[in-house]
Amino acid sequence: MSLRLHNDEMTESTVCLSQVAQTSVSKKTLVMAKYAYPADELMPLSCRGRVRGQEPNRGDIDDSLGKFSLTLIDTLDTLVVLNKLDEFEDAVRKAVKDVRLDNDVVVSVFETNIRVLGGLLGGHVMADLLRQRGDRMQWYQDELLHMAKELGHRLLPAFNTTSGLPYPKVNLRYGVLNPLSRTGTESDTCTACAGTMILEFAALSRLSGESVFEEHARKALDVLWERRQRGSDLVGTVINIHNGEWVRRDSGVGAGIDSYYEYLMKAYILLGDNVFLERFNVHYSAIMKYISQPPLLLNVHMHNPTVSVRSWMDSLLAFFPGLQVLRGDLKPAIETHEMLYQVTKQHKFLPEAFTTEFRVHWGQHLLRPEFAESTYYLYKATGDPYYLRVGQSIVEKLNAYARVPCGFAAVQDVRTGTHEDRMDSFFLAEMFKYLYLLFSEKNELPIDIDDYIFTTEAHLLPVSLSTTQPPCQGNNTTVPVSHEEDLFTHSCPSTETLFPNNPSFAKTIRDSYKYLTGVGRKIRISSDRPVVVFNLFSTFLSLQEHKGVYRVKLVAEVSQTPEEEVVVPHVVQLISPPFLGRTVLTAGPAKFGMDLMKQEHGGSIVKASPYTACGPIDNAVELKGHIALALRGDCMFAAKARWLQEAGAIGVIFIDHHEGSNSEETPLFQMVGDGDSTEDITLPLVFLFSREGAVLTAALEKHHNVDVLLLPKERQLGHGEDQEADDFQFQQKMTELNHVQQIRLQPQTLTADQTQILDPEAAKFPNTGSLTLSEWCVPQSPSLPYSTRSPN
Repeated sequence: MSLRLHNDEMTESTVCLSQVAQTSVSKKTLVMAKYAYPADELMPLSCRGRVRGQEPNRGDIDDSLGKFSLTLIDTLDTLVVLNKLDEFEDAVRKAVKDVRLDNDVVVSVFETNIRVLGGLLGGHVMADLLRQRGDRMQWYQDELLHMAKELGHRLLPAFNTTSGLPYPKVNLRYGVLNPLSRTGTESDTCTACAGTMILEFAALSRLSGESVFEEHARKALDVLWERRQRGSDLVGTVINIHNGEWVRRDSGVGAGIDSYYEYLMKAYILLGDNVFLERFNVHYSAIMKYISQPPLLLNVHMHNPTVSVRSWMDSLLAFFPGLQVLRGDLKPAIETHEMLYQVTKQHKFLPEAFTTEFRVHWGQHLLRPEFAESTYYLYKATGDPYYLRVGQSIVEKLNAYARVPCGFAAVQDVRTGTHEDRMDSFFLAEMFKYLYLLFSEKNELPIDIDDYIFTTEAHLLPVSLSTTQPPCQGNNTTVPVSHEEDLFTHSCPSTETLFPNNPSFAKTIRDSYKYLTGVGRKIRISSDRPVVVFNLFSTFLSLQEHKGVYRVKLVAEVSQTPEEEVVVPHVVQLISPPFLGRTVLTAGPAKFGMDLMKQEHGGSIVKASPYTACGPIDNAVELKGHIALALRGDCMFAAKARWLQEAGAIGVIFIDHHEGSNSEETPLFQMVGDGDSTEDITLPLVFLFSREGAVLTAALEKHHNVDVLLLPKERQLGHGEDQEADDFQFQQKMTELNHVQQIRLQPQTLTADQTQILDPEAAKFPNTGSLTLSEWCVPQSPSLPYSTRSPN
């Protein structure tokens, strides 16, 4: 096995890495067969399969599981790429014999499309190719294509909306609107969820001859295009599927939008329809104008795109340098990829989200493949061995920090290295595929990889579809657009022509970003004098604020804070009998809502229904005037808070849906908003990990009435040595809370005398006068008792 490298040591290393990837997939296939088949996923810590309904519910994460042997189907074409043809044929036989697609289960339309429908189509394309060669798969009679067509029809009911945008979920047996479907109440979907159907659906239409699939996918893209913000040409993150109104207006290239842009570009490559390229070019110009702040990619507001809405990035945007390579815009691709590589150097993996100073925002790492994908594309474009070394570092870190006896386990937090009992199907479908291709020569592959386009799940669809399979009748769209043209506006770049294996080109760009290593870290020396450092990212942001004006503003910072963002621990303290303050649960704070640092907040707890609180609250009457318990997952914290606040809750305790998570092993984090303004949310909010949350819910089930305080850990009650005094203190606090509870539930007028009963501090302000309850519950003057303000 030979590679285009000049260094013998590197050549030997990359040959080894290629073989490692090949061997690893073979071993994982055997592990899946031994421990997990026919389950959807492998649980690598438990060494068993994950079957939906037999394991604790993980919220929306489980919507990928449909009892259809997900990992088997998602990995079919990976086996061919790795030249594991015997294993591929055996896997196809298993899929044809055992997989059923009519299960009574609610699944994600987006995930099922890219993983299962894409997997079936990629598997069919490979099986058909091998059959035509004549040396294997002669028994194959398009069974995978027939399964793909069946699945396509089971997904079609999701498109039964007034707008043409699909529902986010569908029941494989009963569809959406059937009374037995247990879905169809959703009103929103993400942009990527609606805009990432065209490759699979168009391929299915071209291969099956049924135009209905491509028609629906095109219609969804038409709606998203029409709903773009005309001033900025950007789209938001979440849209209403019935009226087409934007629900979340933050715009970026990461989570919620990512593959919408990817599929516009790739739909042009696959189908040859200029409308997709035209739309992509318009969006791309807007991205480079507003979102790209090299090397950063920061979310902006679609209606006011000159202002960044957050200072952190999510790991899904790591695909974008690869997409830029496809377009031929290599310089920003190299810049952003280098920034991402520096983040991986600092944290071993890309955290699920990280700040502009490379600090961890969300520490989870799910073994996502996007960074490896962009690394592969950049190596293909430049021939620079540097990207082989990047790939080598990915393989080494996976083996060192994610490998476990039964597979590879997701990392719960990159700061601690703790694992999750989780190995998503995309790890084998994408990660191994891109890494193997990175270290392999074209002539060593069983297929000509340049004859195929990768879907967002890295499934292989032949680019010949646009010429060998006619377009569906009445399914062409033309939308005239105008934009600034450049070298790549109307052509797909040829890497052989534009980037003739010139490693010095990429190196020159990377060298200008050498300072990225450790950017944002505070330098410390053994001296009492603080060290003043220059934050170069602030320089970048200042440059971008004034387009066309080269204004450099170096922001000096005094090094007095640690590298990681400081999170002030909070607690949930149970104060009602029999606990009396002795049960204290460590909690994380929120960056929005009531500031508990100013005064604690308390009340009795009630479990929200639905527990995820991602829609109208069914038990609003019971919940009113109480602190709500809500499960993490399915929607953003801010969305949950708004629903609960509208229902009359006076506070929210969110509980993690990741089973076994706890504050001892996982660092606390601060909950953040959804990208839009959160000034309307005035509830106090805290977050408990799963283990602490189980203590609280068990107490509620046993005692029914449980009063709690939400406050910073340093101010928790009962630090004294006199137990009787502490008990008396808690009794007093309970009396106050009970009195406040009665007032909250009964609209009335409060006098200054009554406020003194609630909080003696109020007596210091004698001119309080007479206040209505609604006035008293909103922070309007220092005379009001902060601990009892309510967002009712």
